[in-house]
Amino acid sequence: MSEQIRKARSARGWSQNRLIHEIERYARAKATSIAGTASLRVYVSEWENGKRSVAPPYTAILRAVLGMTNEELFEEQEVSIPTVDGYSELVDRIESAHSVSSSVVETLNQQTELLRTVDRQMGASQLVDQMTAHINTLTEALTFAVLPSAREPIAEALAGASTLAAWQALDVGATDRAWRHYEQAKSAAREAERPAYLAHAMGEQAYVLSDAGKPELSVELVTEALRIAQSQIPPRVTSWLLAAKAEFHALSGEESACRSTLESAELHMPDDGLLRDPDMLSIFLTEEHLKRWKGHSLALIGDAGAIDELYEALESMDSTFTRAEAGLRTDLAQAHMWRDEHGDATDQLRKARLLANRTGSVRQRNRIERLTGQA
Repeated sequence: MSEQIRKARSARGWSQNRLIHEIERYARAKATSIAGTASLRVYVSEWENGKRSVAPPYTAILRAVLGMTNEELFEEQEVSIPTVDGYSELVDRIESAHSVSSSVVETLNQQTELLRTVDRQMGASQLVDQMTAHINTLTEALTFAVLPSAREPIAEALAGASTLAAWQALDVGATDRAWRHYEQAKSAAREAERPAYLAHAMGEQAYVLSDAGKPELSVELVTEALRIAQSQIPPRVTSWLLAAKAEFHALSGEESACRSTLESAELHMPDDGLLRDPDMLSIFLTEEHLKRWKGHSLALIGDAGAIDELYEALESMDSTFTRAEAGLRTDLAQAHMWRDEHGDATDQLRKARLLANRTGSVRQRNRIERLTGQA
């Protein structure tokens, strides 16, 4: 337990005092009674040294501020779905799942959308309990739904929610949880017969491989997603997948493939003025977003034109995309570094770090710290 709390704190670049500050801030926001600052200093030190076990309400607070589950922080095995004991309970579960109407599924989808909005603006860390409960509700409903007519809409809802949960887990550094959620999303998408959801889950899962130092394998996975989906997915999803593939080509050092794939992504991008396709709400992609993505990939390969693309994207960026802005400013820092403009690079990294700290993004912080050592 002590090792996990220390690792989660260190991954965010936090001192013990910063963790105490976050605990106190969360407790104030939730009107939760906790010990004073002096006592918390003792508690945190003893938690990390294995001299004190974490008890309520601190288990819930640490989950929220660090974005980790009980299993990840306290090495407690989580039991997400209760077992069924006897036929009568099984029948009760089946009847309960059978009663899940389209309106209930729509309500669950709206909850996913709410969690997505909060994640985009404030980060994933504080949503771990809500997201876990949401996924468990959908999994429970799908487990005991019998007929395809009942299972398919629930499976589609689970595919979308699991992909979101996976991205949130990846953002806070919980890679094993991210991978398992992507596998769950892929399985649910296959059952729902929604190739766009399957392709999207595969495309995002490729980022786990890329972050692990396997961008070539990421290229292969996205290529397979495009092959499986073929013409069954909206053009915006195709454009999204191609932009991701271009990024992985850049990380693999394949400049020509990166440029040609970016061109394909631009060709597939629909000129409809929409932020998202009505049938695929999990993908945010406009021409401005694609410009930002292009700038990111060009910055990775050291293209001088990346600066212009990125500053244009920054000017048009929605201010609520906090985590995305952190990434864009990190891209700007890298582009400035290619041009030996180290003062500008340092300034952009400082701004990116503030934004990453606001959202608790371990993934963004890792990239910022790698570049900081080069600035």
